[in-house]
Amino acid sequence: MSKILRVNMTDRTVQYEDVPEKYRFLGGRGLTSSIVCDEVDPTCHPLGPNNKLVFAPGIITGTNAPTSGRVSVGAKSPLTGGIKESNAGTGWPQSVAKLGIKAIIVEGYPKDGGWWGLHITKDGATFFPADEYAGRSLYEVYPLLFERFGKKVDICSIGVAGEMKMAMAGICFNDAQGRPSRYSGRGGLGAVMGSKGLKFIIVNPEGGPGVHIANPDLFEQGRKKMLEALRQHDITKPKGGLNTYGTAILVNILNEAGGYPTRNFREGRFEGAAATSGEAIFETNKKRLGKELYNHGCHPGCTIQCSNTYYDEQGNEIVSCVEYESTWALGANCGIDNLDAIGKLIWLCNDIGIDTIETGGALAVAMDAGLLPFGDWQGSIRLVDEEIRKGTPLGRILGNGAAFTGQAFGWHRVPGCKGQNMPAYEPRAVKGIGVTYATSTMGADHTAGYTIAPEILSVGGKADPMDIKKADLSRNFQVTTAFIDSSGHCLFCAFAFLDIPSGFEGLVEECAGVLGANWTTDDVARIGREIMEKELAFNRAAGFTKAHDRVPEFMKYEPLPPHNVVWDVPDEEMDAVWW
Repeated sequence: MSKILRVNMTDRTVQYEDVPEKYRFLGGRGLTSSIVCDEVDPTCHPLGPNNKLVFAPGIITGTNAPTSGRVSVGAKSPLTGGIKESNAGTGWPQSVAKLGIKAIIVEGYPKDGGWWGLHITKDGATFFPADEYAGRSLYEVYPLLFERFGKKVDICSIGVAGEMKMAMAGICFNDAQGRPSRYSGRGGLGAVMGSKGLKFIIVNPEGGPGVHIANPDLFEQGRKKMLEALRQHDITKPKGGLNTYGTAILVNILNEAGGYPTRNFREGRFEGAAATSGEAIFETNKKRLGKELYNHGCHPGCTIQCSNTYYDEQGNEIVSCVEYESTWALGANCGIDNLDAIGKLIWLCNDIGIDTIETGGALAVAMDAGLLPFGDWQGSIRLVDEEIRKGTPLGRILGNGAAFTGQAFGWHRVPGCKGQNMPAYEPRAVKGIGVTYATSTMGADHTAGYTIAPEILSVGGKADPMDIKKADLSRNFQVTTAFIDSSGHCLFCAFAFLDIPSGFEGLVEECAGVLGANWTTDDVARIGREIMEKELAFNRAAGFTKAHDRVPEFMKYEPLPPHNVVWDVPDEEMDAVWW
């Protein structure tokens, strides 16, 4: 029987609890958001004693379902001031689930100083002092932890940014090769973990009971359907788009569409796009290594395998991996077209423990305000490595995100919603994603309702990106995404099941098989809507109103090249999503 592990950082005690009946059919985001709604005061300070940090594997995480190594991390966000679910792909939640743990709730507030680690095995959870690892590089620390606790453990941690409680600090997990490179990056949840005095959660799954599957036949039926769909679709199949070029395959696609935000959202096309794209990464590696190099999975059992590794001219690894959002945030958004420099900046973000999207956003706002010229990659590296890493006054301004940076520099052009910087899709050129940015419970977040699928990629149908009637499209994607985030599947699985109905059936059958639920595809919208309603209620209690469901003002009067369009979705259309 699965348990909830409650971790009290006030007196450093742990307690295993039975899973309440109301949480029986929940996992991932559905579970983290439910616990946060039930146990956290929406008006509390995100870094104070009354916030809680919740980790939950997805419903099917820890099974042999393909591409299902996802973890949801939930709390009240210090970046947005609202509820947050930040998702990552890593083996860590698979290990947690194999120990029979449905969720980990970290609560309380340390009375004394110092840093602590939590070591979880089949025999229970114990604390260990972690002061010796504080203030150090994560790339330095992770090998030491594997040496100390064994090669079979999985690691969850914060970097120095989380120790300093910076609002763009993420929570780091190891990838399949042990690198500190898989992040629940968005929303500043690393700062929440830092406020608890918790540096690590290290999990060893050996000897655990595994995930109980209530209906093995139904689960296996769904697993086969999902696997077949993933292997068929051009985007997700072996040596398909994602396996070959990674998520950065989107660079040239969005650039051609005129929706690739450039120089702090001043333009929709970047002249350096081709040089910083997934194709460029693939071809550069081929030239430098003398062979074609296809991508790898971020966790065991990943069949899509979209994570790349980027190498220098001597064949040494620069970083793994260069995601679409990262090459954009630290590239086009800052006017930087040097792929090696972008790789170094991503490495620094991983090492320090900060979100690449918010970091690129903060740098771009600072550039726009005059701190650095656009394109200054040397200056960008210095700001990240010497200012943010060391927590200087300037580093703490940048480390608290793009909105805070804009305030500090007195700059009005901050492309964010609810305090979170926009990702790599221009809302003036792709209206549906703009509606998602503004109306999502999570702040500006493309993964909350990825309307790019039909608007740009013609996946799951075709929608005109310039059409302003996007309330229904965005809402439907947000609701479905809430279910996917609860399942434990990677969001990229949506490419396959949006086009292949049997894949969608497989998703639901896998989840129903694990839980023993009587679900069909007709239940997805209901379950997703229930999750969204909880999150919306939390945010409204925290003080969010219709006025928060808006894009920045400058987008309403600044035409975006090359289409020379402004944000023209009426407020009534925005309010039709949730109000």
